[in-house]
Amino acid sequence: METKTYIHETAVVDAPCQIGRGTKIWHFSHLMANCTIGEDCNLGQNVFVAAGVTIGNRVKIQNNVSVYEGVTLEDDVFVGPSVVFTNVVNPRSGVIRKNEYKPTLVGQGATIGANATIVCGHRIGRYAFVGAGAVITCDVRDYELVTGNPARHAGWMSENGQKLQFNAEGFATCPATGEKYQLNENKIVKIN
Repeated sequence: METKTYIHETAVVDAPCQIGRGTKIWHFSHLMANCTIGEDCNLGQNVFVAAGVTIGNRVKIQNNVSVYEGVTLEDDVFVGPSVVFTNVVNPRSGVIRKNEYKPTLVGQGATIGANATIVCGHRIGRYAFVGAGAVITCDVRDYELVTGNPARHAGWMSENGQKLQFNAEGFATCPATGEKYQLNENKIVKIN
């Protein structure tokens, strides 16, 4: 069975836009021309996607999120309600700074909690977990859990989204899946 793209009648999609099959675009969302949305994505109510943005496959963006130029969301990213992305460090209404946009990359499988703010120019690593309301002012490592304002290290997460507890030898097991992880010099490696 072919899964078609669904675009709610109140959504605005400026041509040309590339939207993958199975993707759903909900009420009052706006996709600007020349953005790319992967397959099986879900963009909630009132989501804005700027020109030139790339969104991978199976990405979920909850209500009231604006994804500005310079932001890239890799496959399987979750963006909670009212998350804020930026693309200029020092905006001024009367000063044009489009040539100063700083890129933001959100790695595969990462989660960004509700009301988090992502200051531009940073990388959120693969399977990282940004807590609700956190303010990102520096890079977040793969599998890292960060919380607070400014966001600080609060632990490590499995690919399943479970907090990992490492033993003295630096090994942990995901309580939900049984997958094994190793912590070495503040880097996580999944052991197959």
